[in-house]
Amino acid sequence: MLSILTFIGFTLLVAGVAWYATRGTDESSADGFYLGGRSLGAITIAGSLLLTNLSAEQIVGLNGQAFTEGILVMAWETLAAISMVITAVWLLPKYMNKGITTIPEFIQERFDDNTKAILSVLFLIAFGIVLLPTILYAGSKAFITMFELPELLGVSETASYWICVWSIGSIGIVYAIFGGLKAVAVSDLINAIGLLIGGLLIPVFGLALVGDGSIADGLSTLWTENQDKFNVVGDVTSSIPFGTVFTGMMIAQMYYWGTNQAILQRVFGAKSLAEGQKGMMLAAFVKFLIPVIVVLPGIIAWHLFGSELNDADAAYPELVRRVLPASLLGFFAAVLFGAVLSSFNSLLNSSATLFGFDLYKKFFNQQASEQKAVRAGKFFGLGLAIISMSIAPFIRYAPDGLFSYIQQALGSLSVPILAVVVIGILTKKVPAIGAKIVLIGGVLMYLASILYLGPKMIGTAMAEAEANGITDAAQLAVIKAEAYPHFLHIMGILFVVNVIIMLIVGAIKPKTDIYIPKTTDVIDTTPWKYAWVAGALITALVLSTYFIF
Repeated sequence: MLSILTFIGFTLLVAGVAWYATRGTDESSADGFYLGGRSLGAITIAGSLLLTNLSAEQIVGLNGQAFTEGILVMAWETLAAISMVITAVWLLPKYMNKGITTIPEFIQERFDDNTKAILSVLFLIAFGIVLLPTILYAGSKAFITMFELPELLGVSETASYWICVWSIGSIGIVYAIFGGLKAVAVSDLINAIGLLIGGLLIPVFGLALVGDGSIADGLSTLWTENQDKFNVVGDVTSSIPFGTVFTGMMIAQMYYWGTNQAILQRVFGAKSLAEGQKGMMLAAFVKFLIPVIVVLPGIIAWHLFGSELNDADAAYPELVRRVLPASLLGFFAAVLFGAVLSSFNSLLNSSATLFGFDLYKKFFNQQASEQKAVRAGKFFGLGLAIISMSIAPFIRYAPDGLFSYIQQALGSLSVPILAVVVIGILTKKVPAIGAKIVLIGGVLMYLASILYLGPKMIGTAMAEAEANGITDAAQLAVIKAEAYPHFLHIMGILFVVNVIIMLIVGAIKPKTDIYIPKTTDVIDTTPWKYAWVAGALITALVLSTYFIF
């Protein structure tokens, strides 16, 4: 009963504070609904960035990978800090000087309306088919495991997934569709604080359990008895072979933090460029510390019950269930619930923004007022939420684990989108046709490589191994890994190919009209004078971590 009361109380507190903070914001205007009235400060931005990114799919998925592979998966978190630094010092000034609301709006100015529309559609596909369903699934997975919901509710495991997914999604719709960005950002900040506190409690209690009451002894035991889990250099059979850190890993990171609408919309709502840069730098510093929450518990779970668990994605919620005192379980459940809602809300709000701002007025009602466009965006967000809630329960059947599914699926979109944005910034001669070819062709090339060419070559290699009488599991794993490049290497290769295609198109058919970047007077675009210094310090911290391990 105490756990339930704590859960309900904290959830209602967040909702109440979010309502109070947004009661004076005009949510019927584009700036009010999409950008929180361009009034967000650095701390709010940092909290919203972290909670948009750090949700159940991140916590459950990465800890699941750490459970099987160890600390090498921290690359997804620590290298993110470097990409956030690059975004803050290089991309943000170029974006915010224009006063844009969406990334497709920047593409429209650089290329044309149809290129912008294609990009918006790609973002919406990524949100509706990949990101929103995985957020709902991961949150449901956590609650089902922590509270043993099938037994508690007297239903099957499948039914419990449907109940959780639709319950979380329905509440998220109310926040995102009717609250706007400021409500999302304020609730994010509160939940970010709660998640950091609650997230740190898990490894603390876990290490205390390993060390029979002593956290220091627990850490020493974990380090001594699991040395293979504390190696950041992955081999060819791991989910992150070390070489991928220098190829597709940074492509994926730069796409996510430098071009992803759901992330950058928080920064576009800043009251000034300097506040936006401060917010992203603060988030980057905290991101550097996040492996304590999203990696270390997975290794603790391996030490405590590695041989008992068949599902790696259940490692984190199972650890939470075993180590947290009953009095704190409700608080942590509320915090995790808030994190799930945060990511879900953020993506829904961005989806409404993309449709209402970038597609509705062009293709459906060119004379629509701001209020009509906002209303259309809200209805679209509602429809997308229903689609994602219908897809989410089926993700449990993904063969390679939750986090691997997310990254591989997003690769089809991240490579061409990042290539178009980078070339759009660095050159003035590449025409719109070059961007369109890459946005469509880049997706098709990636899908062909992952869904057809890769499986075909791996199948051939495994058939040859079987014909040669090779049965050793370790040897077969190496043969499989070497038969076709890792998907992160494929991302790196295709990024270069996409850039070359655009440059060739630009050389053959250069843009005839001169592209002159616009500037805005909506906000102060003076850069933060310490941005480069802060970025250098954060980068040094990340590199030092790799040297240590």
